[in-house]
Amino acid sequence: MSDAKARSSDGRLDLSAEPFVHRSVEMIEEGVVRRIAGYGLPRAIVAFSGGVDSGTVLALAARALGPPEVSAVTAVSPSYPSGELEEAREVARSIGVEHRVVATDEVGREAYARNDTMRCFHCKTELYATLERVAETHGSPAHVVLSGANADDLGDFRPGLLAAEGFGVRSPLLEEGITKAETRAMARRLGLSVADKPALACLSSRVAFGVRITPDLLARIDRAEQLIRGLGFEQVRVRHLGADASVELIADDIERLAAHPQWMELSTRIRQLGWAHVAIDPEGYRAGSMNATADR
Repeated sequence: MSDAKARSSDGRLDLSAEPFVHRSVEMIEEGVVRRIAGYGLPRAIVAFSGGVDSGTVLALAARALGPPEVSAVTAVSPSYPSGELEEAREVARSIGVEHRVVATDEVGREAYARNDTMRCFHCKTELYATLERVAETHGSPAHVVLSGANADDLGDFRPGLLAAEGFGVRSPLLEEGITKAETRAMARRLGLSVADKPALACLSSRVAFGVRITPDLLARIDRAEQLIRGLGFEQVRVRHLGADASVELIADDIERLAAHPQWMELSTRIRQLGWAHVAIDPEGYRAGSMNATADR
């Protein structure tokens, strides 16, 4: 495959270049495999949340280097949504790679807990420092750390990308200019169970900037989302706006939840978790919608 985007001397994406020409899913896959192999390191550690992006990177890293040379590492903390870990284990098992679970303590970092616009930077700093310790502990000096960031992430405010750069983390989907839709297409072709899984984001992304992050607050948000998912809704965000909570769903689900016979009872249960008011957002789910609360 020939890139229509220019690249800098270290192979990273030059964002000022022209868009890629049309590529088949097979071509895109092979480009990612070649890029991972081209890093020139025999082992890879994948920051693996269990979502479609990191799952696709994990599968293609296993193809590039061989499953025995790839480790999936899932970081668990109060900001990691409940119910995700078992699915992450299943995906790693289906690919045939080692899966490790580590605890991170980003919520214990004051720089993170104060919840300013650089929160994600501090989160990823904690994550990548932990992954480096995992590599040292398990004797993997010659390794590359991979993330699941893709080209669509450039359209939003993502300070976590700065942390990745500081640790030398590589993002093969991003470097190949691959979008979320293209990633899902690869995941389907690879037979990954998470190919159509709703976007996954840490629970802190539901909290308005400037509102302090605490384990208790994250647990409340997690519980509220689990209650709504229990009614059969997959893509759910309960945004914490202080005294109020706003429920975001995909457009087709807004009226369905509002008309659900259990919604009134459920909204009362959510208020009892600690909110004065709970309302369904008529604009629906928007990735990164809390960035509108940032003063940058």
